[in-house]
Amino acid sequence: MAFARDNYNKVYAPNTRETFRRQVLHQFVQGQIADYNPDNPDMATNSPKAHYAISHAALLVAQAYGTKQFKIEVQKFKGAHDSLVETYQKNRKKHLVSVTLPNGKKIKLSPGDHNQLQKQIIESFASRFIQKPVAVYIGDTKEKALFIDKDFLKANNVNVTEHGKLPDVVIFDKKHNWIFLIEAVTSHGPMNPKRVFELKNMFEKCPIGLVYVSTFLNNKEFMKHFSDISWETEAWVADTPDHMIHLNGDRFMGPR
Repeated sequence: MAFARDNYNKVYAPNTRETFRRQVLHQFVQGQIADYNPDNPDMATNSPKAHYAISHAALLVAQAYGTKQFKIEVQKFKGAHDSLVETYQKNRKKHLVSVTLPNGKKIKLSPGDHNQLQKQIIESFASRFIQKPVAVYIGDTKEKALFIDKDFLKANNVNVTEHGKLPDVVIFDKKHNWIFLIEAVTSHGPMNPKRVFELKNMFEKCPIGLVYVSTFLNNKEFMKHFSDISWETEAWVADTPDHMIHLNGDRFMGPR
């Protein structure tokens, strides 16, 4: 956008960045004209350091522009396009986060610490602290509604059209008839009083007991957010997976 301003005297408003990404750069990536995070494919989708670069194949075409070799390079690019896209997709898939749900089904999440923590929640937290876990919702950083059981939510009077406001992970405890509302805390905050209030309103017609959990990759992240965590909630740290932190004085984990 700065380049367009300085070289073409065309000024774009700051809020058009997302338009550039959605209507130009995404298509450039699909067409192998640009690569997404080529220097670090494991970078989180929501990282502020996310970036794009011209692909090597497209660069060869651009460098030949204005020469007799240009048409030849264009034909080479077109001829190799399908294989380039296939190769690109394979490279991206190598870095996806594979998660095994409680029922044995596998799903793939986009790369990054946030989704690595969600993997720990599903595979480590749930297996330790939920005796009969059933995955209801898992929000991917790239695709918010990657996994959602709309029938379950609808049957329990939760407005599924508001899934964007759901916590990162929702798990049903079939034995105790509880719903675990879980935030994976990496860039966004934990279950603070405001978030708990929002979720209580969202689930106010739900007949199932609610358990609020903030989860962290390590103790350093937990301590960073500790003062923001609401009372009457739970906390879990992935690198000490056998322990729970109960932020209350009268009882252990369960609906309030």
